[in-house]
Amino acid sequence: MSDLYSNAQNWLEHYPELYSLTGLSLLILAAWLANWVVKRILLRGLYRLLKATPIGQDGTLHNSRIIARLANIVPALIISAGIMLVPHLPEAAVAATRNVCSAFIVLTIALAISGVLTLLNSVYEKRPNAHLKPIKGYVQVVKILLFAVATILMIASLIDRSPLILLSGLGAMAAVLMLIFQDTLLSLVASVQISSSDMIRVGDWVEMPQLNADGDVIDIALHTVKVQNWDKTISTIPTKRFISDPFKNWRGMQECGGRRIKRSLLLDQTSIGFLSPEQIARLQRFLLLGKYLSNKQSELLSWNSALLDTSQEPANTRRITNIGTFRAYVEHYLRQHPGIHQEMTQLVRQLSPTANGLPLELYCFTNTTAWTRYEAIQSDLFDHLLAILPEFGLRVFQHPSGADMRELKPGLAAVAQG
Repeated sequence: MSDLYSNAQNWLEHYPELYSLTGLSLLILAAWLANWVVKRILLRGLYRLLKATPIGQDGTLHNSRIIARLANIVPALIISAGIMLVPHLPEAAVAATRNVCSAFIVLTIALAISGVLTLLNSVYEKRPNAHLKPIKGYVQVVKILLFAVATILMIASLIDRSPLILLSGLGAMAAVLMLIFQDTLLSLVASVQISSSDMIRVGDWVEMPQLNADGDVIDIALHTVKVQNWDKTISTIPTKRFISDPFKNWRGMQECGGRRIKRSLLLDQTSIGFLSPEQIARLQRFLLLGKYLSNKQSELLSWNSALLDTSQEPANTRRITNIGTFRAYVEHYLRQHPGIHQEMTQLVRQLSPTANGLPLELYCFTNTTAWTRYEAIQSDLFDHLLAILPEFGLRVFQHPSGADMRELKPGLAAVAQG
């Protein structure tokens, strides 16, 4: 066997080009075989062992391709070391091949480390409280630094120079780099401020009208924050805008367990008046008003009796009004409503009269923050109040409509004919 090898070598010495081609072919074959053995045998066995561990059960490690990328270093090392053994190759070709292999190894290691960072972020996001302190922005910053260093090392390997030479030249380019990476630097500062002050989290309902964003935060990255609006569109907002622009975060409402109702009934002021004894007697049948009217009548009777002779004039006395009684009814109605949060503020008040009527404002909180349930409770509440207003002799104010004009026209015609 050794004689055959020696004879073949002696024969190939007479044909340098064929000798070099044969050596390159054997080197490429060795690299391919090493790559096949590592990926087809060693990696499969390693993945099977890792499946028995918690980190390998869900397939996250396999999908990250960290180990597969590191396996690419083996054929690169074989080519880098074996190229020197190939005979009759120019020194420039050998040096270029070794430099390219070195740059490829640096790139492979950088990609593997990037995969490790991605894996760490994925594992962190599976924690129950990960949305409170997302680290995706910081991971992206580390990746930028990683690939910046990898780029310098790759260039240094390709030109066969020390990376310190390249780094010394970067000092003069600092201003240019600041200009290029100004958005990244601003986004990094914004990410740190957002995380430290807990301004937004994944899952928060945020509202930024100037950018037409109104919905849930679904992703917080280094440069952008993604908001899924209620119409299912996605708004991509620069992270720094959450520092420079005003926005509303509804997290406080969601955490307190109640959502505010602040809405007014516009009452026709011409329908406001005093209640007659017959009306009072009829309203006393209302379960929510019986005790209130009894106490109110006793209070007014005591007050009016102190007026002596002047109490004969109705203008001098205090009397029960329909709007005051209705306001008391609304207060008691809110206290017994199953959809109203009883531990939060409840207020029924009159606002300043306007040309559109007298606003009677309801200020309270529902006992749920779910949008659908909140709207149902609010609608049910005002459905009832609008329907029961005539029982108090009150009317809702609204501008005349076309139907009102048509009803009024026959009456005006009759008056004109008369």
